[in-house]
Amino acid sequence: MEWINDNITTALVVAGLLLLTIEVAVLGFATFVLFFVGIAALVTALVFYLGFMEPTYLNAFFSCAFFTAIAAVALYKPLKTMQQKVDKKSVTGDFTGLRFRLTENIGPTAPGKHTYSGITWKVQSNQSIQAGTEVEVVNADVGTFYVEPV
Repeated sequence: MEWINDNITTALVVAGLLLLTIEVAVLGFATFVLFFVGIAALVTALVFYLGFMEPTYLNAFFSCAFFTAIAAVALYKPLKTMQQKVDKKSVTGDFTGLRFRLTENIGPTAPGKHTYSGITWKVQSNQSIQAGTEVEVVNADVGTFYVEPV
């Protein structure tokens, strides 16, 4: 305990880096609270190191609270925006590219059926396709093949 009293600045750096590591590595940047407090601890340590403020527990507490609020106000919106950016791309499954011949006519409002690997799949298309036409699966959902003519 005496070491922490004598080395508040070092303890703040260690605590700040630990909080940032937990936020980013363990929580996956899901919450920003530990990130803001970690940044505040590092900034407070810098303020103490540069001699702008006396390194005491009370100063560390209020400085961390102040810099946490500043970091939250300044960084919340950009970080939230960054969190919302998600690449929306369809996943190519094992069934994509599968080819077979239709046994019945299908259309946008009249799906057909196809048995593959012991499962009867619903077959849908955005266009009318005649029976006997070779089709290729372009997407597959649970129990449904979406096909286009080859």
